[in-house]
Amino acid sequence: MSLSLKMEIDTMDDVTCLDPELLQLPEVSPFALKTSPQIVEDLFAQWLSLPETGHLVKSLIDDARAGTAVNACANFSNGNAVGSNSFPSMFSSASAPPLSPRSSSGSPRSSKQKSSPSALGSPLKLLSESMQEVIPQFYFHNGRPPTKELKEQHLSEINILFDNPLNGLKIDEFKTVTKEVCKLPSFLSSALFRKIDVDCVGLVTRDAFIKYWMDGNMLTMDIATQIFEILKRPDQSYLTQVDFKPVVRELLATHPGLKFLRNTPEFQDRYAETVIYRIFYTMNRSGNGRLTLRELKCGELISAMEHADEEEDINKVLRYFSYEHFYVIYCKFWELDTDHDFFIDRESLIRYGNHALTYRIVDRIFSQAPRKFSSELEGKMGYEDFVYFMLSEEDKSSGPSIEYWFKCIDLDGNGVLTPNEMQFFYEEQLHRMECLALEPVLFEDILCQIIDMIAPEREDCITLRDLKGSKLSGNVFNILFNLHKFMAFETRDPFLIRQEREDPTLTEWDRFAHREYIRLSMEEDVEDASNGSADVWDESLEAPF
Repeated sequence: MSLSLKMEIDTMDDVTCLDPELLQLPEVSPFALKTSPQIVEDLFAQWLSLPETGHLVKSLIDDARAGTAVNACANFSNGNAVGSNSFPSMFSSASAPPLSPRSSSGSPRSSKQKSSPSALGSPLKLLSESMQEVIPQFYFHNGRPPTKELKEQHLSEINILFDNPLNGLKIDEFKTVTKEVCKLPSFLSSALFRKIDVDCVGLVTRDAFIKYWMDGNMLTMDIATQIFEILKRPDQSYLTQVDFKPVVRELLATHPGLKFLRNTPEFQDRYAETVIYRIFYTMNRSGNGRLTLRELKCGELISAMEHADEEEDINKVLRYFSYEHFYVIYCKFWELDTDHDFFIDRESLIRYGNHALTYRIVDRIFSQAPRKFSSELEGKMGYEDFVYFMLSEEDKSSGPSIEYWFKCIDLDGNGVLTPNEMQFFYEEQLHRMECLALEPVLFEDILCQIIDMIAPEREDCITLRDLKGSKLSGNVFNILFNLHKFMAFETRDPFLIRQEREDPTLTEWDRFAHREYIRLSMEEDVEDASNGSADVWDESLEAPF
């Protein structure tokens, strides 16, 4: 009986199968074979299990290796002469099915074999299976381990730095390791030293450093993650203001631009507090006092730290660390805090900016609508609260500032500013203009101007997203509650416009702090000349000049 066998590869499902019509089996109905293809699979699997089939395959392989002509039919006939055929009515001794064709190694189908039951059980499936691509591990719970080459490179540096009789370094000797091995700002040295010296023995050995920095996979982390891991406490997944104090304290002790403050510890504390408040004002967008790793990576603190470590003039580091910026903030607070109890009340804040703000907006601030006060005294604003207020007031284009004033204007807290809410604050502005004999501008006209500036998605309300998407959002707040800046916006001071165009990288806060520092310095020079002394204030918390 002749047996013809054909293997077809389905172009849609990519599955190898047999064509039952090509099997000339009179004992079995072709319709049964079509409806039950598993019968063919079982028959062929049983044929492959016969000893004669094994001899046949082996002989064919030997012939192929020897380069001789392959005669499958003759080989199978000889095999059947020795043993009995389990299927005498199906496979004659003079014929054998052809070998399964091997798929070409270059075929695109060879890399896409499916694992369906019929394919896995098929005796005619492709013999050459595609090589499975091994995906390298890309997530490491404790950080990616350093490569052997990287470890050897750093080990040579570590061995040189720790080569001393103690086989370790004290805290004042550890700065070189922080800079050269860890590639971190030098004023993180003390924090890193104490992180490794958990037993507080005052010495970090070579083995202890390698265990923390290399075995702990700190070596392969990005710099933001490294700083985050160094500063945070073991039981926390975030940073608090307290965690930054050792860093700023070491900056004060080592930076040449802050050397003049070393004899005034009270102002060192004020400077450190101001720097930390500014960091959390800008970066802790949730406002919960817990700085996450994601917030740390999204902010500019790391680049500011690196800049401060390389720049000798601390006033050129405008982000967070500028002493001039601290000086302006602290002097403004000192001017308003007339009794110097380090708290400010409503009447004191009204005097800010030469009575620029309205009573209604000040009341909203003291109702703690934009931010809960850190002071525990009713009706009193502490220094930290004032820093948040002043940064928001002098730069209304920043994200934290827009959020601050949006919460003030949003009287019902529903997340949108309605015309009625804006009119409530503008009414006092209108009254002040009338008292100053200025030409009043009706709210209807102001509302049209605001809509044109912001271009909100809906004309009946303004959302926080609308304000953040506009470069003129700060002017909207000035229109509603800051008369001086509103008038300046209406007159369009050409000097300020030219100043902004000269250096667009500076923020509104940077420009304000620079102008205000010059003004305060000139006033101090005049007072020094009239008093003949640099000691202007006799109080224990006087500002350094």
